[in-house]
Amino acid sequence: MTTDATMPPMSKAYNPADHESRIWQKWIDANAFHANPDRVLNGEARPYCVLIPPPNVTAALHLGHALNNSIQDILVRAHRMMGYETLWMPGTDHAGIATQTMGDKRLKDQGKDGIAEYKRKELDGGNGREEFIGLVQEFKDEFEQRITHQLQTMGCSCDWDRQRFTMDDICARAVREAFFRLFKDGLIYRGKRLVNWDPVTQTALADDEVEMEEVDGHFYYLRYPLVKEIEGDPSRHLGRTRNPRLRGETHPEDEQAWVTVATTRPETFMGDTAVAVNPKDPRAGAVRGAACHAADRRTRHPHHRGRLCGPARQVWRRVPAMPRRRCPPASSRSPPPTTPTTT
Repeated sequence: MTTDATMPPMSKAYNPADHESRIWQKWIDANAFHANPDRVLNGEARPYCVLIPPPNVTAALHLGHALNNSIQDILVRAHRMMGYETLWMPGTDHAGIATQTMGDKRLKDQGKDGIAEYKRKELDGGNGREEFIGLVQEFKDEFEQRITHQLQTMGCSCDWDRQRFTMDDICARAVREAFFRLFKDGLIYRGKRLVNWDPVTQTALADDEVEMEEVDGHFYYLRYPLVKEIEGDPSRHLGRTRNPRLRGETHPEDEQAWVTVATTRPETFMGDTAVAVNPKDPRAGAVRGAACHAADRRTRHPHHRGRLCGPARQVWRRVPAMPRRRCPPASSRSPPPTTPTTT
């Protein structure tokens, strides 16, 4: 057996780096990953399409991306070998507010102005918005190039001529068209929702972008003056009631009668429409037929440091005190207020 002395000896161990770049370049030169839709339209081949889950341009790929894309590559290559006209569509995602936040953090880490300074410049009549968008665009381009290089180094057989970014004009137009059709067909609608508002970035955040923190709250006690209509003159009310079941040690006879409402959300006081009392509460009979004075939405909060502050009479409005079966008995001193539901 003779050997060619001109050939270098074969390495005893396989080193992928010695071959991957050469093989990859052959695939690219041969346009091996490009999909031709004409073959599908002409009936020459069946289609097989995979849309890559676009990685966010906020950071480089990690091991989870490697596993996910390896599985996709296996499926795509297998169908390509079976004769399917195969498209593996590559792309990257803008990641919404996360990219802006990461770009802002990076600028601050480099000792440069952050988004707050650029907003201030915009308010002063400058072009802070355009300057900041340009910096975020550079951040996006850097990581998009890095992500693409990682996928190509792995050998992912995507159709790289069709690579997209989710904020490209084509993608943005497609998103608007899709949402318009969904809205037109009644599959989606726009409504009021509670959102996580970020006062720094001035935008709403998703639940998974919010860091929850428990803080100690406060318990507030609000006094509602009790009144009864004078017979024959519904516009006038008795200023106090002398029902002994409403008095007690903290309620002398010569004081205005009131009920106390305990709450952790005093901001709902302006929207109270009634005071609900459990009919089984022994104090419920004392408030039958009575009403409460609640503050009008146009006035300031009538309580200050736990005491009734007495604004002008015309800013009060009358609300009923009514029994409700589902109202829990007051283990403390207070029936709960009834407030309009807000969403």
